[in-house]
Amino acid sequence: MLKTKVAIGIAGSGTLPDDTIMLGESFVRHWKIPKGQHIQLKFGGFRQHVKVIPSPRLDGMRIGSALAGRMALPLSAAQSRITLRMHYRAATSTLSLGPLIGVLISRDEPGSPDRPFGSITLFCRELVEACKAQGASVYFFTPQGISRGDSVVQGWHFAGNWKQADMPVPDIVNNRLTSRKLENSPAVQHFFENARKNYATVVFNEKFLDKTEVFDALKGDKSLARYLPESHLLSSYAVFKSMCPKYAHVFLKPVRGSLGKGIIRISHLEGDSYQALHATPSGARKQVYPTLSKLYGAISLKMKTVRYQIQQGLQLIEVAKRPVDFRALAQKNGTGSWVITSIVARTAGNQHFVSNLARGGTLSRVSAAIVKSNLTSSIGGQGAAQRLRQAALAIAQGIEAQIPAHFGELGIDLALDTSGRVWLLEVNSKPSKNDNTPLTEGKIRPSVRMMIQYARFLSGF
Repeated sequence: MLKTKVAIGIAGSGTLPDDTIMLGESFVRHWKIPKGQHIQLKFGGFRQHVKVIPSPRLDGMRIGSALAGRMALPLSAAQSRITLRMHYRAATSTLSLGPLIGVLISRDEPGSPDRPFGSITLFCRELVEACKAQGASVYFFTPQGISRGDSVVQGWHFAGNWKQADMPVPDIVNNRLTSRKLENSPAVQHFFENARKNYATVVFNEKFLDKTEVFDALKGDKSLARYLPESHLLSSYAVFKSMCPKYAHVFLKPVRGSLGKGIIRISHLEGDSYQALHATPSGARKQVYPTLSKLYGAISLKMKTVRYQIQQGLQLIEVAKRPVDFRALAQKNGTGSWVITSIVARTAGNQHFVSNLARGGTLSRVSAAIVKSNLTSSIGGQGAAQRLRQAALAIAQGIEAQIPAHFGELGIDLALDTSGRVWLLEVNSKPSKNDNTPLTEGKIRPSVRMMIQYARFLSGF
């Protein structure tokens, strides 16, 4: 399919009828667009029949201000033109502009127009600039901006500053909701269904991943099973009793947890006693129990409201006696294939046994962390970065093959033990952009550019 970018300018009031657009004659010839006949103009969920007037002196497109307003193009007084990608399908007589990308986020702050999305505002602004460079358009919306059965979404776009507007349903939705409750709400699920059915919208990262779901799915693939520490849903004392004496440490992880919240590390002490370390924002909180059954009694109280995965403890490499793990960002690229965009090492902070940045962890290059670590042999360190990359790619492909949902990016947490073996810790379908920041980032990160390239692939632009 032929593809191109076109600069779209706004004609003065009264210059063009609302059902007419002017298009450079070279574009009309290139796409074989019929002259003087009505065709359908499409921008996301927006549709309108228009006539195309070819112009030999125009190197782009001109549309009327009223039409631009209904399309909700992100234009300001200082910016009277926008560049978008265009294609024409003769079979349906449809001239499409886009892609129009919608990013679904959990909340906005209309009272703070300079930072309407709080801590992720800079990421959103970066995405706007990356879209400009690639001839795409993006807006941001929350579940509160969704109207059932409607063809518009109340969202935010950037036109010199952040503005709210009624936007067409997007071609592509990047689901970055951070709340399972919001994601599973009837309004959001209805919006997904309606957008897919009526506007051929594609939604990616459409659901959260539970830890047990991931491990159970990957266990069936022999090529991936080698990366999996022994792991079970903690459903009874029998499971607990089978795991705790078996390993020096085991971890209890909330099945639906994130950012290291609620993790408990259990260690076997002398005799029959056990120690539980609870991850808290200020550091690890220690409790000692005289017997395993006493410890389980305390845990079982938490199990009334939290489901846990019990996982084999690993002898992770350390830097200055702080455990290190690795966050790989796997993304779909412009041809729909999985690639590894970045891998960074994360070292736990003082008094913490989890490495999340939200818990005081720090980022470093993979090679730097390995060199400083306590790997027991130089052989274990040779090619470790490449083994991490290969494992992350294989796991992303395995998730896609085994779990029936559409993902465009995955945060894959990996570990190296002191012998250099690679292990999977968990997979996150809503990866934090902070944890994936390359350490030599430019103005626009590769991960942001990659997301737009995948959106273009999905939408045919």
